[in-house]
Amino acid sequence: MTIRGGHGCDGACGVVENLVLKTLGTIELQQKRNILKITMHNGCMIDARLITLRVFARCGTIGATAELTGYSPSAVSSQLRELQRVLGMQLLTKDGRGVRLTATGRFLVAGSDTLIAEWESLRAAAMEAGDQVQSHFGLGGFSTAAAQLLAPLAATLRSTRPQLQVQVLEANPDRCFDLLVAERIDLAVIVAMQSETYVEDDPRFEQTVLLDDPLDVIIPSNHPLASRETVTLEELASEPWITETAGSTYHSLFTAAFTAVGVTPRIAHEAVEWETQIAFVGAGLGVGLLPRLAPLRSAENVVRLRITGKGKPTRRIVAAVRRGSIASPLIQESLGILQVSADRILAARPEDDL
Repeated sequence: MTIRGGHGCDGACGVVENLVLKTLGTIELQQKRNILKITMHNGCMIDARLITLRVFARCGTIGATAELTGYSPSAVSSQLRELQRVLGMQLLTKDGRGVRLTATGRFLVAGSDTLIAEWESLRAAAMEAGDQVQSHFGLGGFSTAAAQLLAPLAATLRSTRPQLQVQVLEANPDRCFDLLVAERIDLAVIVAMQSETYVEDDPRFEQTVLLDDPLDVIIPSNHPLASRETVTLEELASEPWITETAGSTYHSLFTAAFTAVGVTPRIAHEAVEWETQIAFVGAGLGVGLLPRLAPLRSAENVVRLRITGKGKPTRRIVAAVRRGSIASPLIQESLGILQVSADRILAARPEDDL
């Protein structure tokens, strides 16, 4: 979300300048002035070179930084070299064939978290106070969220804000956080338990819980329990199970569910994609878990049963934004639309799921 410099910008610039000086209070005055110089771009926004440095700090390589920011690798390297020159600091050092942040670079990136959050908050307040029209809004989310939550959101925004260009990117949770840092997207819908980044503990992001999505059991339609509506994990403990590989987040969720009921499941096959797992079950190779938001579509020979009793596995779905931006009118409108969709999904569920 970018506000270009224009009339009425001087007051905002003064706020940002004072914030930089306060945030970097332990740094020598000339270095403060250098950082202030690169923090402000065109007099009234965060310099793109600082964002590039933050993206590099998150993903660790020039190539990955280039892919996330949309610059070429040579342009990324040039930006980081120029940043070092302007600041008079060594931010990067050779590390084998690549580069890594120096202690100075890490300090600058960590210190910029507060700066970026305050700038996002200031930008949101400016949007609320003035007549600025945002031109682009990026959304990101995993597959089932993109289908059931982000698609309706994008369609609604096209109706309520016809001047707004909305872009939706399907991506896993960690990728969504990368895109948020790179400012490629402004809001992400993620599964909290799927990411190595815990949003509530990360100063760069804020989260809003949308709903808890239970996992169901899928079994072959000729299974003895196929006529049931619900089943317990204990009843299926001896079945051949299909799940993700050990070490994955869904495998951890799977294991935790059975640990809660004191049972060790027999894992017969591994599958990464839901469609693959559904096909394995339809072929009679075993049984598996499937999130409620993931559709069976036209799957043959597969029945879905709700899990009852102890150990019901659930994944938490949240909306994540850059810290400070949550007050933006557009983000507030989007969160409201997402919550309406989440409430609709919850209203369609049986009472024992809630």
